[in-house]
Amino acid sequence: MTGLPDGVARHEFDGRGWLATRGPPAYGEPTDGEWRAWDPRRSKLGAMLERGMDLGLAGGETVLYLGAASGTTVSHVADFAGPTYAVEFAARPARDLLDVCEARKNLFPLLKDARKPETYAHVVEPVDALVQDVATRGQAAVALTNRRFLRDDGRLLLAVKARSEDVTADPGAVFERTLDRLDEGYEVLETERLDGFHEDHLGVVARPR
Repeated sequence: MTGLPDGVARHEFDGRGWLATRGPPAYGEPTDGEWRAWDPRRSKLGAMLERGMDLGLAGGETVLYLGAASGTTVSHVADFAGPTYAVEFAARPARDLLDVCEARKNLFPLLKDARKPETYAHVVEPVDALVQDVATRGQAAVALTNRRFLRDDGRLLLAVKARSEDVTADPGAVFERTLDRLDEGYEVLETERLDGFHEDHLGVVARPR
């Protein structure tokens, strides 16, 4: 595994080593004092760290998180990052997300559609990291249209969901098409299949061109 961001560590819970962050529990995860387990089976970003991908994060970054859902992963991100903007469109998970945000002063919920960044452009400052985990077609298009927020030296951390793009297509072909489209605005630095944690998902690290 490459170096972890400051604020993320290996910690033992009930005799088993997990990735962990310090913060209030959010979803029933194992805890030990101020530490709480970060389960890669429930988090694509956690799986990318477990796969040893270099996310380019040192800790303290400003983050825009697209597809925050009920707040599982973004709660861990907020534990080690600076200001963290959490975008979620679906009403039901957004209610849980609001509860997670209440316990973290640096986590700001935006009940918006990640495909329409103009609806939150007046709120979000330039960010060091754009984390994307959306279950929709056109995932590359979402990353490209939100590129406006990413600093020139920032990182896109993307989990491509093949089945959300095309449930009938070969995942490898979907990944190839998505990466080709991303090339319009990003330089891809690293990719890794997340099978074993998340089937038919590809982790992508990229920087803006």
